[in-house]
Amino acid sequence: MSRPSADRWISIGGWIVALAAVGAAVYFGAQAFDLVPDSQTAQAALAEVRTEPTRQQQGERVSSGDLPSISQASDEGTPRRLANLETIFPERPNMEVGTYQVDVGDSVFGIANFYDITPETVLWANYDQLNDNPDFLEPGMELNIPPIDGVYYQWQEGDSLEEVAVRFESDVDTILDWPGNRFDLIDPEVEPGSWVMIPDGKREFRQWLIPTIPRGAAGVSPSVYGPGACAGGYTGAFGSGSFIYPTFNHTLSGNDYWSGHLGIDLAAGQGDGIVAADSGVVVFSGWATGGYGYMVMVDHGNGYQTVYAHLSQALAGCGASVGQGSRIGLAGSTGNSTGVHLHFEVRFQGGFVSPWFVLPAP
Repeated sequence: MSRPSADRWISIGGWIVALAAVGAAVYFGAQAFDLVPDSQTAQAALAEVRTEPTRQQQGERVSSGDLPSISQASDEGTPRRLANLETIFPERPNMEVGTYQVDVGDSVFGIANFYDITPETVLWANYDQLNDNPDFLEPGMELNIPPIDGVYYQWQEGDSLEEVAVRFESDVDTILDWPGNRFDLIDPEVEPGSWVMIPDGKREFRQWLIPTIPRGAAGVSPSVYGPGACAGGYTGAFGSGSFIYPTFNHTLSGNDYWSGHLGIDLAAGQGDGIVAADSGVVVFSGWATGGYGYMVMVDHGNGYQTVYAHLSQALAGCGASVGQGSRIGLAGSTGNSTGVHLHFEVRFQGGFVSPWFVLPAP
């Protein structure tokens, strides 16, 4: 019985020696290929890995191109990286109504463009200050800036969701479902004085305009439209129907033409000459109400009238016959204006036309 026991131990010993040899071979092979870093290399690698979340926390996109390649890691003595990582942090939609303080030179159109909302949305969110008139904008004024297009509305006593939805051309579910309103969907009550966003809502504007004044007996009251109103009953030059720019500068500086601003604001320097865009007769010259400041209106005798507002001075008086390109005023910032520019309107048969449709290409 003693011999079989000795053979067993010899066999076990042989296996142990073989396994030890294999382990040694694996270890020295790993060292040869730099797969087992020393302690300093491992610490350096850990420090490198720890820096990457900081970049991600700062909102930086980290892609595989920012990480060392396998060959680079091997050459620099750092552990090989096998993962190909790309992390994109999602942007969540803004649900909060912000504020903006108006600065010199601002316009409703420019503010809306900066925040990627419509000018109407800016006006509707600030009715108590602007009263639907973009020319009421003043430096230092603090505006509500909704995160989406629509009507930002302050709830009144007696309002109901159904009535408000109809008034602003929306529906109850749209109002309730917008997360920023934070309604209790089980009991959606709204306290008077609370502000509610009506997504994509809309309403009619209250227009603040000097009426179209013909060269005939107009009967326009200076007490209503300002002391610059003319008596009418004039004869004189007729327009050609072809227009030129009333300013030396042909670029927009402020509000463009849109439903709440029926003209364009052209760049001009203080005291720059303003010229008639076409020949005609002056039917308004002087101070105007409604935020226009000093203003000149020219009737061109062919269905067209043009308006030149926020002047520092009106040069052509009532009834004056002016030719295309003749100087009728000086640029300024009178009336409701946040900076020097010319507010220019074109009207045809009592309606408003975008000046861009009749002006030559800049």
